[in-house]
Amino acid sequence: MLTAFSTDDVNERDRISYWFDVASKAFFDHTFVPQTQKFRGSIGGGTLGPISLMRCEFAPCEVRRTRLNAQQDGIDNAIICIRLEGRSRFVQGDRELIVEPGMIVLEDPTQPQHTDFLEANRSLYVSVPRLMLEERIGRVDTLRTISTEQAIPALARDFVHLVEGRLGSIEPDAQDTLADQVVDLFALAFGNDNRVPSTTVRGHALQRLKMAINARLTDPDLKPAMAAAAAGISVRYANALLAEENSSVEKYVMQRRLQCCRQALEDARQIHRTVSEIAFSWGFSDLSHFSRRFRAEFGITASQCRREALA
Repeated sequence: MLTAFSTDDVNERDRISYWFDVASKAFFDHTFVPQTQKFRGSIGGGTLGPISLMRCEFAPCEVRRTRLNAQQDGIDNAIICIRLEGRSRFVQGDRELIVEPGMIVLEDPTQPQHTDFLEANRSLYVSVPRLMLEERIGRVDTLRTISTEQAIPALARDFVHLVEGRLGSIEPDAQDTLADQVVDLFALAFGNDNRVPSTTVRGHALQRLKMAINARLTDPDLKPAMAAAAAGISVRYANALLAEENSSVEKYVMQRRLQCCRQALEDARQIHRTVSEIAFSWGFSDLSHFSRRFRAEFGITASQCRREALA
């Protein structure tokens, strides 16, 4: 779904309250202090499967998000900011930095934060479910930054720019796949940043393994050896990495396939697809086997899941 909001569409005296309401709904609860009475801003974007892409432009202002704000709205997404124009001062926890054009910042909105937008700025924002990102790069409760002067971050920025500009024309059936590709690129970009403490050798290997598996979930012939080879490690090492999460290659493949099927079943845009069509599209080759595993994983049948979600 595409949305577009601009303060140019409302009376000048109502712009600040209008912007505060729009920004709170687009991002999260916060307090907002404009640095000019003639404040202007615009937000445009929409959803792409489970993630959101937004393009924002606005005048200098100060934004604070308190711990109470975080507790009240219960936002559990990670937010990736791609700064295109304008500087800001960002503080979260014990870290403070000046965000400049060309930087990409990974923010944790469950933590208090304070941002001074020092200049009129323009940014792309990607909002990603926490679990979706953490299963690729580990915990995201630490402020992280990378530069688009590096190849992979630049590729991630360009891909988001391309996808965001075409949100209105992307077929529903392709959205989840594209969302995974967006998140995979950012996982690769942040995972290659040697300044990130959590990126150990084992962490990198686990990230590569999960990315290899997620890229091949639709292949019914996917085997542990294939996934491990794609990640450049042995099957034994692959299972050892996942054992730290009480899992294995086979278990992880099954869990991800079931999660993808449930996501599709609960998506109103895919109501035209049958349960069997969805199951087969995510690598299952036996409908009765899928039905048993789905019920064992979620405690309800696939049909019940769809009815309850779309009721």
